[in-house]
Amino acid sequence: MANTSSAKKATRVSARRMLINQARKSRVRSFLRNVEEALAKGDKAAAEVALKAAQPEIMRGAQKGVLHKNAASRKVARLTKRVRAVAG
Repeated sequence: MANTSSAKKATRVSARRMLINQARKSRVRSFLRNVEEALAKGDKAAAEVALKAAQPEIMRGAQKGVLHKNAASRKVARLTKRVRAVAG
């Protein structure tokens, strides 16, 4: 357990940031899932719309530190490639 007042505050701040980061990560995953579901259905139009909504959300996650910048870019690139490959 934290002994000093600064350590206690750090624990409180850490817990608060954890909740914020969990929410951000969950939001990014939801947008990714929307794209994945559209791809699974083979609906190119829906996949493109979902990707257009997901891309800024993924990059925002990288900017806020819940994803690494390169990981976010890689996810966007791979999703874009998969959306373009869908026949329709």
